[in-house]
Amino acid sequence: MRYLGLTMTELHELYVSGKATPLDVVNEVIEALTKDKNNILEKTMYDEARSMAQSLTKVEKDNLLWGIPFLVKDNIAMKGIETTGSSNILNGFIPLCNAEVIDKLLAAKAIPVAKTTLDEFGMGGRGETGHKGITYNPYGKERTRIVGGSSSGSASGVASGYVPFAVGSDTGDSIRKPASFAGLVGFKPTWGEISRFGLFAFMPTLDHVGFFTRSVSEARVLFEKTRGYDKKDATSVMNVPSKTEKEATLKGKKVAVLEPIFALMKNKLLIKEFHNLVDKLRQAGAVVDFVPFDKDLLAAIFPTYFILSCAEANVSNACLTGIGFGNKEEGASYEEIVANTRGKGFSSRIKYRLMLGQYALKKENRNEYYDRAQKARRLIVEAVDKVLENYDVIMLPAAPNHAPTVDKQSEPHSEIENNFMAIANFGGNPSLTLPYFLDEGLPLGVNLTGKPFDDFNVLNIALKIEEITGLYNLHAGLKS
Repeated sequence: MRYLGLTMTELHELYVSGKATPLDVVNEVIEALTKDKNNILEKTMYDEARSMAQSLTKVEKDNLLWGIPFLVKDNIAMKGIETTGSSNILNGFIPLCNAEVIDKLLAAKAIPVAKTTLDEFGMGGRGETGHKGITYNPYGKERTRIVGGSSSGSASGVASGYVPFAVGSDTGDSIRKPASFAGLVGFKPTWGEISRFGLFAFMPTLDHVGFFTRSVSEARVLFEKTRGYDKKDATSVMNVPSKTEKEATLKGKKVAVLEPIFALMKNKLLIKEFHNLVDKLRQAGAVVDFVPFDKDLLAAIFPTYFILSCAEANVSNACLTGIGFGNKEEGASYEEIVANTRGKGFSSRIKYRLMLGQYALKKENRNEYYDRAQKARRLIVEAVDKVLENYDVIMLPAAPNHAPTVDKQSEPHSEIENNFMAIANFGGNPSLTLPYFLDEGLPLGVNLTGKPFDDFNVLNIALKIEEITGLYNLHAGLKS
């Protein structure tokens, strides 16, 4: 295999030098995907990908995305391509338009090759609840480890070396946690920077579109190509105030480590390697402080996220009735059709979350659950903002351990150290995970969260950390 495992930059250099064509690369990607055994695919677009690749004949030297194959999480709409959200209730659903992020990538002449698996409608964190079963981590021998969720197929595909990047979505940590387990860069920009038009809504006030790559610089390229106002998205930011500082340096940067969260980490090697990274940041001129944070607010992160996400999901999925679109079941009345469609179309986990959301929104319960959760969210955001008043980023291990094995453990996981990254969704902050060491060949990531609209600062600090660790273009390679 000549092209698999290469970064966008490396493929671009081959294109410019005439040593490869997009069709050469796409054909090799397709061949590898047909042999994948990690269950990453929902719908393939092989004919469309070959056709587009064949049409690309004049290399755009200044466009790094030209001719680059990529994967798309299956909760992101693509015109004329079945898009199911990994749920039986949408089997056969064909969107009439592209998501805005897809249109921008197509305009840049990147080539979508396939739609990827996810936890059903993004409601999960292990990549085990999609309607096609478990998605596996290519770093796990004989499919023994999860890759995380909900953007499981996108993460596994990039970690396998099939494509240089994939599109995902992040509501609580759905890009950044799999990125840690799969040795990738996982970046979700500030809420509103990238249009969510065409993204199936789970929790709209927390949903972000983002990317998996194998280098920080290429995450930046994707951000620059896809950001910007979209009139089709009411939450899109019109006049984006992001600073576009070009220089990446650690000198004078201030990094906060939330002490109560780090104190919960038990993996001795993780603790050692994190302290080693802190020492190297300080040697490079950064200020790194271990700072306090209200433990009660930390304990409130998971229940706040769970109540609010279930409530918003209940509203977001109210349209899935089988009446207007989707996989309709028969019934003698409107009510029976809806009951049969939702009863057979949703998995038990989705039903559980929607019922909880409905309960929290009931008039007699709303003040006790939903309203209190909104107040807790505000307090958490204010506390994070207060830390970031004095620091450029908050830095913590993205997960307490490497990717766990596939077992019968069910969600939700309420441990603070497993769920703290939702704070970046509560406030819409830019947040990025990148690998910082390997534990017996299994990657672990470090997470950076910055101020809203300070995306480029986060990316620049991450770039310098990548230079320190040397963990660039990690992938598990092709496994039989």
